[in-house]
Amino acid sequence: MVKLTLFFDGTCPLCVKEMTALTQHDSKKQIKIVDIYSDEFVQYPMIDAEKANNILHALDNNQQLYLGLDATYQAWKLAGKGWLYAPLRWPIIKPIADIGYLLFARNRYKFSYWLTGKSRCSNNQCMK
Repeated sequence: MVKLTLFFDGTCPLCVKEMTALTQHDSKKQIKIVDIYSDEFVQYPMIDAEKANNILHALDNNQQLYLGLDATYQAWKLAGKGWLYAPLRWPIIKPIADIGYLLFARNRYKFSYWLTGKSRCSNNQCMK
């Protein structure tokens, strides 16, 4: 049963890599991954595409919305790896981590290029 739907930028190579890793660890199939640029995204009118392009969005099965690192933490917790992200949600670290996340999100294509050699993906194929 799906417990969390995660909305991500499928044109970002690093984002695609993260979602692939997350899916591989989601042995109970509790997470649904939706590319905000896919046809499937139209099934979620409650999610603003422009906002979801700027910050990761997730909806749980109670329609609770999670953003940014809160969304990431919820997803990895369901995949059994929440402990990796839990420190980023500790009160003293959370504000700094959230600022870092926003900087990363704004510059994700540059980071993708530096780390993968690819800046964008199109039609499920990454390109320079």
